[in-house]
Amino acid sequence: MELVLTQWAESILRWLHVVAGIAWIGSSFYFIHLDLSLKPRPGLPAGVKGDEWQVHGGGFYHMMKYIVAPAQMPDSLTWFKWEAYTTWLSGFGLLVIVYYLGANLFLIDKSVLDMTAIQAASIAFVSLVVSWLAYEGLCRSPLGKHEVALAFVGYIYLVALTYGFTHVFSGRGAFTQIGALIGTIMVANVFVIIIPYQKKTVEAMIAGKVPDPIWGQLGKQRSVHNNYLTLPVVFLMLSNHYPLFFATRYNWMIVAIVLAIGPVIRHFFNSRHEGKGSPWWTWGVAAAGMAAVAWLSAAGPASVRTTALPPTPKFAQVQNIILGRCSMCHAAEPVWVGVPTAPKGVLLDSPSEILRHASLIDAYAVRSQAMPPGNVSEMTAKERLLLASWLAAGASDK
Repeated sequence: MELVLTQWAESILRWLHVVAGIAWIGSSFYFIHLDLSLKPRPGLPAGVKGDEWQVHGGGFYHMMKYIVAPAQMPDSLTWFKWEAYTTWLSGFGLLVIVYYLGANLFLIDKSVLDMTAIQAASIAFVSLVVSWLAYEGLCRSPLGKHEVALAFVGYIYLVALTYGFTHVFSGRGAFTQIGALIGTIMVANVFVIIIPYQKKTVEAMIAGKVPDPIWGQLGKQRSVHNNYLTLPVVFLMLSNHYPLFFATRYNWMIVAIVLAIGPVIRHFFNSRHEGKGSPWWTWGVAAAGMAAVAWLSAAGPASVRTTALPPTPKFAQVQNIILGRCSMCHAAEPVWVGVPTAPKGVLLDSPSEILRHASLIDAYAVRSQAMPPGNVSEMTAKERLLLASWLAAGASDK
């Protein structure tokens, strides 16, 4: 019964996380677009930065933005916050169920660092808190007034942290952790800065006082930060499905490239929204970055192969390796505790199934070290070389 409840909790949280994330990203992109599209013109009400006409859903919308606040408090306000909160809460729930409680499978790789599940989960959680505090300190420091310098320092910090994570956690755990960390910073921007300062503005208006313009400026700053961090976070959310990203030799460099080209892509759209032209060079940078990611993902597993492939093994040897290291999970009736069915429906408990999934064995166990997860069954480097030799010879059943 416990297993069923865990599976249901994971599936519901994952569904909620995706739906809430779509809503949050959509509203974030929309309001950045709206803010950049506003144009000043004569005849606008006092205090209005600019307006914008839009058409959607069979009607026209006239949008205006007050640079601080309108003269009177409107009768009703729509707040945009629960999308962010729900995304983080559901994501953190998944983090606990999948990565903290399942640390031995998904967070720990004993060949990287031998530690207990409690140690791994503690390091992961503390790093979320410490990194947010570091970011918040940078934003509130004099550096926070210089956006380019702040972005550069933040980028170096995230890359260094990613490199560190790949030497503490499994590749999958490292990618998930840096994604969770950035997501935590983003939702904290909403919870700690954007919404509280909006509430201060409302409270000042109700009290008949003039709101402080700095509240809106700080909220806008953090909103822009979130906008530029969104695309890298989406990549990191999806990357755990692609072992050639997270479980290869230069996985931390792949994250470094994505952290750079994500904001570059957003710059293209933001520039167009603001009417400052179309910087097409950004797509050249993005294409070069993705080509570099593709090249790095083909560099092979973290353990560098320094010797030639051994002679092609007999299929019986290959089958013994697969049965001994993989089939405790990838079987019609898995025997690994907590794995009710074969992951992704991949069976490796018969010769025909091994041959049918040879390409997956290549991607997950030879070109990367994603499987076994955390190398829990202790597949050796020699065994991986034998699999590589078998695959290179055509993966036959001889």
